Amino acid sequence: MSPRTQLHSSLSPLVARDVAKAYGDRVVLDGVDLLAHPGRPVGLVGENGVGKSTLLRLVAGVEPRDAGTVDKPADLGYLGQEPDFPADATVGEVLDEALAPLHDAVVELERLAARLEEPGGADRYDEVLGWATHHEAWDADRRAETAAARLGLGSLDRDRKVSTMSGGQRSRLALAALVTRRPECVLLDEPTNHLDDDATTLLEEFLVSLPGVVVVASHDRAFLDAVCAEVVDLDHSYLGVDGEGGNRFSGGYSDYLAAKRDARARWQVAFVAQQDELDGLRRAASTTARQVAHNRGPRDNDKFIYHFKGANVARTVSRRVRDAERRIEVIERDRVPKPPAPLSFRGALAPPRPIADRVVLVSGLRVDHRVSVPRLDLAGGEHLLVTGANGSGKSTLLKVLAGEITTYDGTVQVLTRRVGLLPQDVTFRDPECSPLEVYEAATGAPVPMTELGLLHPRELTRPVGVLSIGQQRRVALAVLVARRPDLLLLDEPTNHVSLTLAEELEEALDASPGAVVVASHDRWLRQRWAGAELELDPSQPDRRVPG
Repeated sequence: MSPRTQLHSSLSPLVARDVAKAYGDRVVLDGVDLLAHPGRPVGLVGENGVGKSTLLRLVAGVEPRDAGTVDKPADLGYLGQEPDFPADATVGEVLDEALAPLHDAVVELERLAARLEEPGGADRYDEVLGWATHHEAWDADRRAETAAARLGLGSLDRDRKVSTMSGGQRSRLALAALVTRRPECVLLDEPTNHLDDDATTLLEEFLVSLPGVVVVASHDRAFLDAVCAEVVDLDHSYLGVDGEGGNRFSGGYSDYLAAKRDARARWQVAFVAQQDELDGLRRAASTTARQVAHNRGPRDNDKFIYHFKGANVARTVSRRVRDAERRIEVIERDRVPKPPAPLSFRGALAPPRPIADRVVLVSGLRVDHRVSVPRLDLAGGEHLLVTGANGSGKSTLLKVLAGEITTYDGTVQVLTRRVGLLPQDVTFRDPECSPLEVYEAATGAPVPMTELGLLHPRELTRPVGVLSIGQQRRVALAVLVARRPDLLLLDEPTNHVSLTLAEELEEALDASPGAVVVASHDRWLRQRWAGAELELDPSQPDRRVPG
């Protein structure tokens, strides 16, 4: 047995059974199980609103569960989509708090080394040594420095208040603290939303190297493929992803996708076959009696034979009808449910515009050292992908094109009537309004929201404030599509949305005849991008984009 295998065997799994949670009359989770073994990272997937974030909060103990049990390692690190820090915390205090138990362990080992001969001294030394080894305590300071640098936090003032940082910076700071601490159990909710390539690689290396429990809810397909050894799907499915109704798949994300498509196809086949059998049995039960000797009376010389044979026929018919009815009853008890129509995006992202028309002309754009674009021309119908590391100015460029930032140097001409921007962070003025009310107030509902396939009908009348972040982003996308912008600006469009919608958005982007600018760090999207690309470089404040 290798040392790593021995370490795995000494760690505890995470076991959640029959977990349930409701918010008022809205049941989010009902009897959900989750099992995660040390050294076997689990990817948690499912449609927006299915309860992935809720399950992680309940398992972490951030929220109380209504029912069920959770057995988890005591040394647990949880990182939600919106990290929570003390109101007056500074950058230095957050990192120092992560380092403190590791420093304490090293000091404790030195103290215990001098007391090995005392009763219980050797056992206590072995216990602390095992903990320090698992947490790589001797490497903690270097790890903290490396994590901060690769997460784009190396230049931050240690005395800076966390409350003054952007949402992305706070998420990366929380991740740096987690990487530094190396807890025995790690629960992450959409951890790559604010990470560039280098930061994502750091996270992948960290999670793959951890000997303990890892559970990750993520929309990032490349990340799931790189990290996860198992996938748990919270979407209900009759055959599940294992062919037996289970929601657990052993293997990577790409293999899971193939298995899920196969299970869905087999479910459809099983449903159709059972419906055909039921239809046949019902026809047999209702027509058998009428089909035997129908409308033929007895002749005068064979009345006795007629009645004798008729009785036998009647018994045979009755038996056949009873057999059909019994078979129908058996099938009804174990009926294959009808596969629900999948939630599928059906919107056109942007209307066509003559390709000869120029819709964007940019020359010498500079915004307070946040972004620098020497030149950018975008034609009607052209698709542009804007990439770059954190801080390179992707969001800033989109906000300039949308007219939300008006103070800059240089020339910017946007030659369209309607510009639509999907921002990274979606907010609604009145969280008590329903998605339907938000949609109709913003657009006049030129296309019924139900026809866009972005929200399940049951979510359309709920307060938008109780929807998941991904569902709220779907509402914003519905508003954007309904307005039919001539120029569509999408800032990290695959963030927070389900894996299915992310793929559908990519297909819609490919098919869109209108002008589209997409800013994204999504490696899966970028690898399949067929249009023009523009890479921003944060290391060149005076010339960040090639001419």
